[in-house]
Amino acid sequence: QVQLVESGGGLVQPGGSLRLSCAASGFTFNSYAMSWYRQAPGKERELVAAIASAGDSTNYADSVKGRFTISRDNAKNTVYLQMNSLKPEDTAVYYCNARRLEGFVKYDYWGQGTQVTVSS
Repeated sequence: QVQLVESGGGLVQPGGSLRLSCAASGFTFNSYAMSWYRQAPGKERELVAAIASAGDSTNYADSVKGRFTISRDNAKNTVYLQMNSLKPEDTAVYYCNARRLEGFVKYDYWGQGTQVTVSS
């Protein structure tokens, strides 16, 4: 079955760094665009970063541009989110997403999330 397993979250001080990983299984990873979303308490889930299936295109939320980097290793079926210069407002549960369109059919998978807390 499809699985997306996030890891790498935790507590970090402002200005610190974390690297999130999302290990995928149960589907053809290199055919899916991958994204990271986050959801802070009381707020809607928002897109943080996305990467195309071949890894040749990325996009970022304005709030993380220049600080976060999304990457993927299709040989390892894993997507990463390198987060630098973390701010308290980055505190949220971070979710991995896999998405593919086949004609009118959308395949959309989510991980269980990993908590990131930025606090002194």
